[in-house]
Amino acid sequence: MDDALLYLAVIAAGAAAGFINTLAGSGSAITLPLLVFMGLPASVANGTNRIGVLFQTGVSTISFHRAGVIPWRSTIALLAPSIVGAIVGASIAVDMDEQKMRWAIGGMLVLTFFLLILRPQRWLQPRVEGDRPVDWRDMIIFFLIGLYGGFIQAGVGIFLLVGLVMGIGFDLVGGNAIKSVLTLAMNIFAFAIFVWNGQVDWLLGFILAIGNVIGAWAAVHLAIKPGAQVWIYRLLLIVVVFSAARMFLDA
Repeated sequence: MDDALLYLAVIAAGAAAGFINTLAGSGSAITLPLLVFMGLPASVANGTNRIGVLFQTGVSTISFHRAGVIPWRSTIALLAPSIVGAIVGASIAVDMDEQKMRWAIGGMLVLTFFLLILRPQRWLQPRVEGDRPVDWRDMIIFFLIGLYGGFIQAGVGIFLLVGLVMGIGFDLVGGNAIKSVLTLAMNIFAFAIFVWNGQVDWLLGFILAIGNVIGAWAAVHLAIKPGAQVWIYRLLLIVVVFSAARMFLDA
């Protein structure tokens, strides 16, 4: 009975994380501590969490595609630099000072918060409809975001949205749609590394994935409704503040 309650808690946490990840980012701040609490080493918890992320981003990608809101030409152009950056980032992760990195990430999140509140129109009023050509500056930005996602996954969804909305000019719906595809692609490579090193608890991972899928499905159906951008914007503000606080407190 105790195990059943724990599994229900994992599903509930997965649903919350899937919802938050799909619309903003940093949903792993909910699931990773729970997996560690359940007795998994941090590295195994990190690898196990990727199962849910893969299912969640798979479901959200399919749902956004069916809704016709993924600008595929732009998305495909951004895939290569994001993936290459993630691979390079994973390779150099062992040489990074985690405490200094957390302070740097916290600082970037604080900057993101002020960008959100000082120029809300950039997040609520799209400057680009559909696809647009991706230039070399966009590719450099997404290589750097991929680099970040390769060595520290937490919060990468937020920075993907910053690049997509503030940098390229997509609205929050299109930005979240592209973000789902990019996150799925990057995590395929990251998950393979964890599997290769035997750092995955498959049972807990698939139980977590049940919740992730539920949360992602609900988030996509909310995101594509008229007027949803205001609610997504508010959720993003809350997530950025929470993530910044967590980075500084854990540093």
